[in-house]
Amino acid sequence: MPETPALSHRASSQTETDEPQLAFEVPPNVLGDVDVMAGGGNKKALDSSATESDSTGESEFREGGYGWVVVLSVLLVNAHTWGLNSSYAVFLAYYLRSGAIAGASPLAFAFVGGLSISIAFLVSPLATLCIGRFGTKATLRIGVGLEAVSFIGASFTSQAWHLLLSQGICFGTGMGFCFTATVGVVPQWFTKRRSLANAISTSGSGFGGLMYSLATNAMISNLGLPWAFRILAILAFVVNGVCSLLVRDRNKAVGSVHVAFHGALFRRLEFWLFLGWGFFSIISYIIVVFSLTDYSQHVGFSASQGSLVAALFNLSQGLGRILIGFIGDRFGIMNVAGLGTLVAGLAALFIWILAGQHYAGAVVYALFGIVAGIIWPTVAPVGVEVIGLQLLPSALSIYWLVLVLPATFAEVIGLSMRKPGVDGYIDVQVFTGILYLVSFVSIWLLRSWKLRQIEALIMEGEHQVASTPRKGDAATVTPGGAEKKPAIVQEPGLLRAYLTNMFAIKRV
Repeated sequence: MPETPALSHRASSQTETDEPQLAFEVPPNVLGDVDVMAGGGNKKALDSSATESDSTGESEFREGGYGWVVVLSVLLVNAHTWGLNSSYAVFLAYYLRSGAIAGASPLAFAFVGGLSISIAFLVSPLATLCIGRFGTKATLRIGVGLEAVSFIGASFTSQAWHLLLSQGICFGTGMGFCFTATVGVVPQWFTKRRSLANAISTSGSGFGGLMYSLATNAMISNLGLPWAFRILAILAFVVNGVCSLLVRDRNKAVGSVHVAFHGALFRRLEFWLFLGWGFFSIISYIIVVFSLTDYSQHVGFSASQGSLVAALFNLSQGLGRILIGFIGDRFGIMNVAGLGTLVAGLAALFIWILAGQHYAGAVVYALFGIVAGIIWPTVAPVGVEVIGLQLLPSALSIYWLVLVLPATFAEVIGLSMRKPGVDGYIDVQVFTGILYLVSFVSIWLLRSWKLRQIEALIMEGEHQVASTPRKGDAATVTPGGAEKKPAIVQEPGLLRAYLTNMFAIKRV
């Protein structure tokens, strides 16, 4: 696969030392314009952030180093936030069949699961402001406390609104503070291995989902629902509390701008494509992760078999995200994010529909969890390529806020489309696959935009070299005595460039 030549380490975070170099050097003013563009056009904000950078922290920075401790800490936090949230598939199947919460409808239970994720996204601007004011550690500890309180409260629930307050709103708020505090930290410690490190840290949600999908089912069966919640609360509080002592950010060193709403981003087409990728894929992902256990029992599998399918789905996420990070560094994170989203859609439309009613087929589809949640290991590295490292926290704050609506109603939509009978999930499966494909179109157009930006840099650099007179060359003059200027390099049309780049085989 041919690779795009490296322009500068600032022009792309995916530069490898063994890539061929251009015969010219991109002028500093060109790179400066690109950096300002990547920061949303607010050069003044970036300059002020740069003056506040921590020179001591920057001099101590080394690729990896303490960063691997940060990676392990964020991995464990993800395991005890998003991993715990994935176990809601087990809780949902239990609620739907046990009658433990009297008078609650299936849609009410579905709303609890979606609400926990949407609330996590909704509080992200508040958590971002909290990071800027009080720091990463304090923000993370707020989340740790709220998460433990939510599970303790859920252990005493007897009505649906109790679950909405505890397992929905309170847990979602705690998860949002933990997630926002840690999501932008790992990329600050890596350059060459940024995708791999970020993928390892996000794999914690997969491993946590695997562990707690099996453990939650066992605890409910043997200890009852209340003590299952209390044990999970203790585990989450202890592990996340220790991680809050170990996590260390480099916000001052890299000049991170923690602004909740950076309005200039909405004036950029590439940011809308970035949002579209997440908007459509998150709907499909939530439906899959929360419905697999119920789907398994819906088509005739036992509760333990359904729990195992969900566990395998989470295992494939945990192992797969590490693989995604590795190949993302090698072949380009946008390539991997786009193709992974495409495979997720095709797997839902073909494997889940055609083979899911058989236990072996359901297991095979569960293994495609490697790409079902590909947004999680790739969103931060892709965001760096689109927005830039400095404004990444602010961009992600908007990103999570936009995902509130689809996250809230994804599982509600999924369960409302479910019908009685073995084929009752067919509408859900088709809907899930189609939205994955729409998400793929968004990220692939975003890839085309990135390629066009690289091509523009190359053309500008070539123009700068051509316009610079070489020593010993005679000046070219017009008949009137004025120096003749070189011809301006014409860029290809916007639409033509986008369509061409959609089929270009390049590393990006």
